[in-house]
Amino acid sequence: MVGKSLDVENLTVRYGGVVAVREISFSVQPGECVVLLGANGAGKTSTLHGIGGLTPATGTIRLGGIPIDSVPADERARAGLGHVLEGRHVFPGLPVRENLRVAAAAARGREAVDVRDLLPEIDQFMDRKAGSLSGGQQQMLAIARALAGAPDVIMLDEPTNGLAPILVDRTTQIIERMRDLGFALLVVEQRLEVAQRLGGAVLILRHGEIVHRLRGTDPELPDLLHAAYLS
Repeated sequence: MVGKSLDVENLTVRYGGVVAVREISFSVQPGECVVLLGANGAGKTSTLHGIGGLTPATGTIRLGGIPIDSVPADERARAGLGHVLEGRHVFPGLPVRENLRVAAAAARGREAVDVRDLLPEIDQFMDRKAGSLSGGQQQMLAIARALAGAPDVIMLDEPTNGLAPILVDRTTQIIERMRDLGFALLVVEQRLEVAQRLGGAVLILRHGEIVHRLRGTDPELPDLLHAAYLS
């Protein structure tokens, strides 16, 4: 597949008088995974919320070269911006099948990848209510829902949070596969080892600003991240 890029320029997110993200700029290209690392409160989730339209923000956000910063969150999703929120946010009272059907409404005629091909686990609980699934199964569903909307760019907020090691490994495999399929991926993580395994661009945030730009394979990444946590 040929996807779209995500370009963010001078993004600033405020909560009242508090600046959570201050004039950060970066790009994510199709087939690329950019990871945001940093301590709690560094501005990682606020960055995703600002891009997704869930929190008021200033700056320029372009999807495939088209500005989307002036349209609401639902229009950004229909334009091809997928978002896997922290905490999964599935519809607990609906079966998995219906969760996917609702998500597919955002595709608006765009062709989605075969969710069952990428996530064969879904077949095992297609008719179960989402609220009855384990945390790991709900994470699979949350990713599948994002894919069902036929996005070009997918933002994932701490996709491995709270998962057992075997599910961390599986979730990382899925992210690698999505990257290889041509999606532009922006991932918020707490696990250094996930960023290292993905091996792509890493942005370390501190107090709402990007303080380091490097790659997951760079040997100085652990020390720079540790310093950012302590400062």
